[in-house]
Amino acid sequence: MSAPEALPPHRRDRDPLDGPPSDPADGVVRDARAARAAERARATAAAAEAAAHGLGSPGALDADGVRPVVGLPGVPRALSGGGPAHAAAELPRRRAGDSGRGSLADLPMYDPLAARRRRVPEWLSAHLGGLLVLDALSAAGATVLGAHLAGDGSVGARHVAGAVVLWVLALHLAGAYREAHFGAGTEEYRRVLIAATGLTAAVAVADALDLAATQGPVAPVLAVGAATGATLLGRRVARARLHAGRRRGLMSKRVVLVGREAALVDIATRLRRDATSGWSVVGACVPDPTGAGGLARIGVPVLGGLDFVPAVLDQARADAVMVASASDGAASYLRQLAWRLEGTGIEVLLAPGLVEVAVDRLEVRPTISFPVVQIMEPSYRGLRRLAKTVLDRSAALAGLVVLAPVLLVIAVLVRREDGGPVLYRQARVGRYGRTFDVLKFRSMGVGADAQVERLAEDDEGNGVLFKMRIDPRVTRVGRVLRRFSLDELPQLVNVLRGDMSLVGPRPALPGEVATYGPDMQRRLLVRPGVTGLWQVSGRSDLSWAETVELDVRYVDNWSVGRDLSILARTARAVVAGSGAY
Repeated sequence: MSAPEALPPHRRDRDPLDGPPSDPADGVVRDARAARAAERARATAAAAEAAAHGLGSPGALDADGVRPVVGLPGVPRALSGGGPAHAAAELPRRRAGDSGRGSLADLPMYDPLAARRRRVPEWLSAHLGGLLVLDALSAAGATVLGAHLAGDGSVGARHVAGAVVLWVLALHLAGAYREAHFGAGTEEYRRVLIAATGLTAAVAVADALDLAATQGPVAPVLAVGAATGATLLGRRVARARLHAGRRRGLMSKRVVLVGREAALVDIATRLRRDATSGWSVVGACVPDPTGAGGLARIGVPVLGGLDFVPAVLDQARADAVMVASASDGAASYLRQLAWRLEGTGIEVLLAPGLVEVAVDRLEVRPTISFPVVQIMEPSYRGLRRLAKTVLDRSAALAGLVVLAPVLLVIAVLVRREDGGPVLYRQARVGRYGRTFDVLKFRSMGVGADAQVERLAEDDEGNGVLFKMRIDPRVTRVGRVLRRFSLDELPQLVNVLRGDMSLVGPRPALPGEVATYGPDMQRRLLVRPGVTGLWQVSGRSDLSWAETVELDVRYVDNWSVGRDLSILARTARAVVAGSGAY
């Protein structure tokens, strides 16, 4: 082969008078750009050819039901001497389901400098911009308010602008603008508190060194406190808007699942169940694309085999790839896949196979060549349990005092309904299997329990608990009490006695406990709650399996912060009346 023929096409027409590039690195960059232009031209030609054969439409599949993809084009590689090398040969066009394909290592690696990088989704830019505006307004308003409360008249527009910059910078340094914290968990709020703590410490140091621009530290400290509260409120509002959009199928990232089919079916099912997670499953890649019937049954299209994941991601316009760690050789495969996606902006995620384990119970411990994930043991005693007990009993006492007039009115209405007793007592099983009487305002007629067998044919419950949406035993007053869960207010007395907690698993009947397996026995490790995950997740609309899953999830992952979150969600669930009958 002659020298001109050995050169890449984009270099054959170069004028010899131009001479060699002044810097070998410049030549590499020019070659990379030219290769990228050639790649786009080939992609355009491939798209035209696919359209001519009917392969360009979203529904076009091959004979095996697998979407066809083309191989990835090559990019220039650098020689040991730093000069440009020959352009890598283009891969032959193959379908994702073809047999006899090469391994992932046979595919050309992306050049991080020349790879086509995914653009940041518009919804993410808008969400981040909204947070910046809310945080800036919070800081400005808090600065003015703090100066007013402290009687500091020296605060002007310059101080307000400086406070806004400092607050936004503190949030940025604390990681409050990281996308991974948006929409789920408490980490986003915790980062705001970290920023507030750090800024308060900085104010104290500045005042001690006489560097503060205001008259004393009172105004800045008040401003930080007000800004923290306003920012947390703004983040809560922004998260509610984000969740609302995701429930409508918007404001989510497109993800392709990779691994063995059984693991992917479970992952896809869980992601779809949690509409607010922010991941929209657009397809999957499995070892055998032609035999993946389980994914097809749940509506997840199989886009290709494991060796063609980069091409599938490019064709599906995916934002992320999620690899199931249960797959054989997942460690080596994941490493090679990450190399081939460098520079594209596509997120590489690992699903470790852990279910119903809260993030705060996981700790990554490094070794020489690989990380180890430790699952922390749930806490059922010690200071955290003491703090929960103190919170429960003090809140129950305060609630009984504040709600005493409401309790009295309800008691009078229940008594006047039919002259029967005000309270309904029923045996329930508490912590460690101890039996106690749960208290409720009576919402049914006298002797309602004796009518269960007669109404058994109309049972609309979950197969274990008897429920009817329109129960003839419920009184007129009882219907209103149940609609807003007011019938459960006397359970504050149970909390004060120590039989129950404000938040916990649903109080179980003795007949239920007799049927418990090993998983459900864990419910008895904590006190049952007036409210819980079951209360804010659908209540009577839940199946028995979902109720069990929620109760065990709470027992394994409870924390004081999570209890406070559930209490806040309970207020919304009560107002909405979802699952209340």
